[in-house]
Amino acid sequence: MLYTIPDYYHEFTCVAGKCEDTCCAGWQIVADEASLEKYKNETGTFAERLKESVNWEEGTFKQDKDRRCAFLNQSNLCDMYTALGEESLCRTCKLYPRHIEEFEDVREVTLSVSCPEVARILMNKKEPVHFLTYETDEEEDYEDFDPFLYSKLLDARDVMIEILQDREKKLNLRAALILAIARDLQECIDKEDIFSMDDVFDYYQAEEGVQEVKNALAEVDYYTYSRKMFQNQYQMEHLRADWESYLQEAEKLLYGNANEKIDEKRYVEMQQEFHAWMAKEMTEYEIQYEQLLVYFISTYFCGAVYDDEIFAKVKMAVVCTLFIHELNVGTYLKNNRQFKLDDQIRICYQFSRELEHSDLNLNRFEELMIEKEIFSFENLLKIC
Repeated sequence: MLYTIPDYYHEFTCVAGKCEDTCCAGWQIVADEASLEKYKNETGTFAERLKESVNWEEGTFKQDKDRRCAFLNQSNLCDMYTALGEESLCRTCKLYPRHIEEFEDVREVTLSVSCPEVARILMNKKEPVHFLTYETDEEEDYEDFDPFLYSKLLDARDVMIEILQDREKKLNLRAALILAIARDLQECIDKEDIFSMDDVFDYYQAEEGVQEVKNALAEVDYYTYSRKMFQNQYQMEHLRADWESYLQEAEKLLYGNANEKIDEKRYVEMQQEFHAWMAKEMTEYEIQYEQLLVYFISTYFCGAVYDDEIFAKVKMAVVCTLFIHELNVGTYLKNNRQFKLDDQIRICYQFSRELEHSDLNLNRFEELMIEKEIFSFENLLKIC
């Protein structure tokens, strides 16, 4: 079995009670069958508390009214861990914040930016992310797995990450290039012409393809399409009670409300002001957006081997990063034209928690990328 990890993987260490948030609240923790069996057979002094805190029918840990895990104490530490040790934890709790994508003979392990400490590591990383591999003796067969398509997806991902990390190009051009690649790769899939994928890679790595995309970026309409993009977030499941109100506050600051809309000129001026402020006060802030784009592409892109939705996955990576940017600008406005690295970290992990810890949201987000005209290639270029 081949394992792949990002080069910052071993920098992560859980800070436990010192964490500014907790991974044990806001979403349902599902326990694996082996752990549930072990909990049923526990006979020590913690047995009664353990058995009362598990929803045995659902196979989940119960939560209080604030959606905090029944084992989470007021110091944000796990009472089960304290009483029974690390080995008592279910697979979900042992793995987090590790996220695993499984392919035939390959396991891709990433660290989820829904964890504040992971978000901190990634947002502080200045060098381009690289990926490390190692092998084990494990073997596993997958039925209905297309190894040839998977190999082409790996090639495509390598090309896109290389483009995203080419800091000689402007960031919006890099994002537009991977969208163009994904659009054309989707056409290859739809036409069942996988062999033509190499031609797509070659074209957008050559000057002709780069110039074509650069020319397409000339037409912009930030306000209209950014607002429509933002409003689609209300179609998602909200895991935390304060997330919707946070979105509403940011939307009002960015675009105005139903009775008093901010005109497009003012919106563009706010965007320009934010970029100018960041260029002076946080000079490497675009690197953070690069790291997010690489994070989303490296985590989800090759999953297209199972559903063929190449374009949707790349659009999702770009839209997630654009949305985080909009939240950044909203926070800047709310904080009297100030923005800190801690703000960027908080926005990243809070957004990731809402999206990546809900299968409903992940599926709905991808559906929106497919079905909504606002997320067409042409419209996305207007807000890149």
